[in-house]
Amino acid sequence: MNSTSTVNTQSVNTTKQAGPDNGLGKDAFLKILVTQMKNQNPLEPLKDTEFIGQMAQFSSLEQLTNLNTTMNQFIGLQGNETLAKHANLIGKTVHWEQEINGQLQSGEGVVKALSFFNGELLAELDKDDIKVPIETIHRIEN
Repeated sequence: MNSTSTVNTQSVNTTKQAGPDNGLGKDAFLKILVTQMKNQNPLEPLKDTEFIGQMAQFSSLEQLTNLNTTMNQFIGLQGNETLAKHANLIGKTVHWEQEINGQLQSGEGVVKALSFFNGELLAELDKDDIKVPIETIHRIEN
């Protein structure tokens, strides 16, 4: 009977190492559950309440995974919407001011493009290829 529990432990450890970020996904969870059922002691089978609890955990894990996917799609769409909202800045002269390394810097330039970098919307100016965050712009001219 001890060899059965050893097999279960080895299966769990192998699955943990295979997943990204050492996290257990829904596929790994299902594999563990199936392995546990295959290798259970026939004299002491898995109780109904334990099985129902594990299935509930699996269902919760699947729903959280779906929610995470949906949220990532939503965030991606929000970024595109923000980019479209600020597209009217292209071709306009902007004045900006921001603190960099404790020093207040300012300037102006014509916006030639907009881009996202590390989740931040940047205005790319024609002068010296400067990229400034949108929130540092304090004046817009034709």
